[in-house]
Amino acid sequence: MTAMNIEEARYNMIEQQIRPWDVLDQAVLDVIARVRREAFVAEAMSSLAFADTMIPLGFGEMMLSPKVEARLLQALALQATDNVLEVGTGSGYFTALLASQARHVYSVELRAEFCSQAAQHLEEQGIFNANIEQGDAASGWAQHAPYTAIAITGSLPILPDAFKQQLKVGGRLVVILGDAPVMTAQLITRVGDNEWRCEELFETSVPPLQNAIQPNRFIL
Repeated sequence: MTAMNIEEARYNMIEQQIRPWDVLDQAVLDVIARVRREAFVAEAMSSLAFADTMIPLGFGEMMLSPKVEARLLQALALQATDNVLEVGTGSGYFTALLASQARHVYSVELRAEFCSQAAQHLEEQGIFNANIEQGDAASGWAQHAPYTAIAITGSLPILPDAFKQQLKVGGRLVVILGDAPVMTAQLITRVGDNEWRCEELFETSVPPLQNAIQPNRFIL
């Protein structure tokens, strides 16, 4: 794909997928136009870099579709002073989007292979305000808390309370909750020491976060 074709594909991704899905924040559209999504996609999957689909990363993990990434980013309404926790680094692309709007991103990934690949991608793109840390953050990540924003990139059947407690007052969290085939993306805002506000954003279905806490399920 030539440079001209890549830019045309990027433009079409924004105008035909992302903007029609109610992503109208110009700062979000600008950062998606600026960060090279194709640089975070394996060569074997390069034809899907701008497609309206999830992209396999290996080990059953997927890169979220562009419009889902854009809606989550818009909901977080990041500021240049924000410290962000990302749970599930994957390719590092969403990490790059977060880092392009926030002060610093702490991205936690379970798989060492993804950690090294994502760190390399970020360095190649000149993004140095993101730390990739290997670990299991399915139940929270207290090391750098409290955070002004948290993004959980795999789905959870239930949200562990630790994530809500690790938000600063005024902090925002995006998460996709539920079980396949229908899950709901939610924005949770901490509005007081013991008070949170929840807003449902859209329905979708994405792979579960590994080691996610499971609710008690009745078996008949």
